[in-house]
Amino acid sequence: MSHPRLRRLPALVLLASALLLSVPPLALAQAQPAAQQATSGYQLPSAALQAIVDAPRAPSLSLSPKGDLAVQMGSPALPSIAVVAQPELKLAGLRIHPRTFSDSRFSFGNSLSLKSIADGSERAISGLPANLAVASLGWSPDQRYVAFNHIDSQAGANELWLVDVERAQAHRLQSGLNTVLGDGYQWLPDSSGLLLRLQPSGRGAPPPADATPTGPSIQNTSSSGQVRAIRTYQDLLSSQADAEQFDYYTQVQPAIITLGGKLQTIGAPGIYLGLGLSPDGAYLLTQKVQRPYSYVVPVNAFPRVIEVLDRQGNFVHRVASLPLVEGLPTGNDAVATGPRMVSWRADAPATLVWAEAQDGGDPNVEASVRDAVLTLAAPFDAQPATLAQLGSRYAGISWGNGEVALLNERWFKTRWSKRWQIAPDNPQVAPKLLSDRSSQDRYNDPGTPLLTSAANGQRLLQFSADGSAIFLVGAGASEAGDRPFVDRFELSSAKATRLYQSGEGEYVMPMAVLDDNGGQLLISRETPDRPGNIFVRDLSTGSERQLTDIAHPVPALAGVRKEQIRYARADGVQLTAELLLPPGYDAKKDGPRPVLLWAYPGEFKSAEAASQVTGSPYRFNAPSYWGPQAMLAKGWVVLNNPSMPIIGEGDAEPNDTYIAQLVASAEAAVAEIERRGVGQRGKIAVGGHSYGAFMTANLLAHTRLFAAGIARSGAYNRTLTPFGFQAEERNYWQAQDTYLQMSPFNYAQDIKDPILFIHGEQDNNSGTFPIQSERMFAAVKGLGGTSRLVMLPNESHAYRARESILHMLSETETWLEQHVGKVEQGGKRGR
Repeated sequence: MSHPRLRRLPALVLLASALLLSVPPLALAQAQPAAQQATSGYQLPSAALQAIVDAPRAPSLSLSPKGDLAVQMGSPALPSIAVVAQPELKLAGLRIHPRTFSDSRFSFGNSLSLKSIADGSERAISGLPANLAVASLGWSPDQRYVAFNHIDSQAGANELWLVDVERAQAHRLQSGLNTVLGDGYQWLPDSSGLLLRLQPSGRGAPPPADATPTGPSIQNTSSSGQVRAIRTYQDLLSSQADAEQFDYYTQVQPAIITLGGKLQTIGAPGIYLGLGLSPDGAYLLTQKVQRPYSYVVPVNAFPRVIEVLDRQGNFVHRVASLPLVEGLPTGNDAVATGPRMVSWRADAPATLVWAEAQDGGDPNVEASVRDAVLTLAAPFDAQPATLAQLGSRYAGISWGNGEVALLNERWFKTRWSKRWQIAPDNPQVAPKLLSDRSSQDRYNDPGTPLLTSAANGQRLLQFSADGSAIFLVGAGASEAGDRPFVDRFELSSAKATRLYQSGEGEYVMPMAVLDDNGGQLLISRETPDRPGNIFVRDLSTGSERQLTDIAHPVPALAGVRKEQIRYARADGVQLTAELLLPPGYDAKKDGPRPVLLWAYPGEFKSAEAASQVTGSPYRFNAPSYWGPQAMLAKGWVVLNNPSMPIIGEGDAEPNDTYIAQLVASAEAAVAEIERRGVGQRGKIAVGGHSYGAFMTANLLAHTRLFAAGIARSGAYNRTLTPFGFQAEERNYWQAQDTYLQMSPFNYAQDIKDPILFIHGEQDNNSGTFPIQSERMFAAVKGLGGTSRLVMLPNESHAYRARESILHMLSETETWLEQHVGKVEQGGKRGR
């Protein structure tokens, strides 16, 4: 077997941490509870929780194609509400910043430097723009340059910048990018320039959002005899004025710019959902949105024409003209008919690959072949060739060369997945089945193949030096917890040899194989008291070279103790949870403390999979402002992510017994808290975000296990999500009893313990409309319960502004201390 010699590594982004961070050493002793006010205005939590929000965040690394350099990017503090409240358009499922022609985002990189992988040395980059705000970055295939997208919302600038790596110097290459529907740039395969998405010139002023109506908004439907599932989407078009604004802000002019700044436009402006060069750079694959638009689905379901153009923008080939898709057949395995997942074959000069449903896209139709995978090579004048016929849905290919590619298929209904080894240039070679397993069986997950960057920047399988093997990286789930690994996988024998696995006392994640023999690894190492840092490990000698030195961001919480605990549900299902104990706390000596249980239910098709251990006891105890860990700073015990499995064996639907299983899991968790002596009934709160908020309301409606609840950005009335939610495949009319029984809104009269509702006023998540919290609160209030509703201005499903996060913590802290209890200074429990 022959294969091309490849450059070694992907442009891998290594995130050291995300929503963490720190409390000064004296903050615990100085912390005082915040008073809850009924008046308007943003509130502050106690000093200990403020410090977590305002702590610096760890930088990230983006590895170069050759693997010998990285760009280190700094992460700024949270944006202010003044930034988050900037003008924002909500059109066709998109959030758009109209001044910058970009997607609405508020988190950017605020510093860049170059780091050597050989010795960890760092070089400053000169010439960077003032008030740097990096939305994305990408290495050139030859590694001589780094491109990045800089967005200045105050000036209304959306710019492409280049960093000359050898000189460590930056300069602006082009302004006027449009990044509403993409990054705005793609490197040419020969690194001579970039493909751009530009704002078209000569368009005039934007159409007014409040234009005088020219008539009513009208929608039609007619009898079809088919049931179509239409999910509950947010931010949809609702008028002709919306459609005109959508056109204005999403249209782009494709263009190619050289490194010297010479610009050449390609074809006509349009709304491009897809825009990508072929691996040889000769062709452009475009997916262009067409009218008519829709008021019930977002832009990715609008009509589109998929075409191939040449580098000058001339038409070459039409792949498909796809109609508007307003709903699919019932079931999570339903897909649209016609070509889908159209892309370039990464290991060939210019070959298209796509899937087409053979069952009408309807999983309820009996069919031995569900999907066909087809290919068509340039000059695109032959009939498509069939690469594979699958018994379930196509889930992508990891390309290597003409003799080796890995094809994945999956079927959601059964949670089953398969991986095949195929020879794309030799269809007569029978596919080899490498993996045939439940996607929920974490213990037997073979791992994910590592990819590397070819000379043209394409992402291909990383082969061993002799081409006989590839490398797999996985979580290494086991009864002892996650122990990540890297394997060498022999292609001829389909046998894996373990090269490295994380051991006791630490959590080590292999990030990349730095040489073709698998002798050197790039790894991230963390322990409960040490955040993730990046090292180069030599497997032959066991020696390591440290590249980053990120200290514990919360010295006062360095003593947090974490246990990965196991306990059983009444029906025998084994459950896992992360028990976090505040610094200096000893249950035997100090007695039980107030406890916050924070969870998110999940659906499973087998008790065996649901019983598997999740997580690792050796991961860093990251004090996050987003989860429950912040309450550790107030001396509380935290039970984080306890298993809440909802199981449906065989043909049984998990949600038909949702309440019974949810209650059983909660009872088991509370019993374990009491058995360990860290908490007691009457002093335990429950909380969660999104589906975790739905869980919280249900547990308060159906049990008296908890003293209070915190429900953030949830949905509580399932008749408002009638065509499915989470993993539920049936619509309301097929499973009315289930929808009604699962809705805590229908049992609001039974909520006897205090519940706090928090929701973003501009929630953009499917199904969690703000009205869900408003109506649930009104029900609890009207029925005589104890509740509080907090609506955060300008916030979506995840809250972004510093003021919003601080207020969320203030509400949480005060609610818990008022209705559950608090830990006084010195460790005593109080009320």
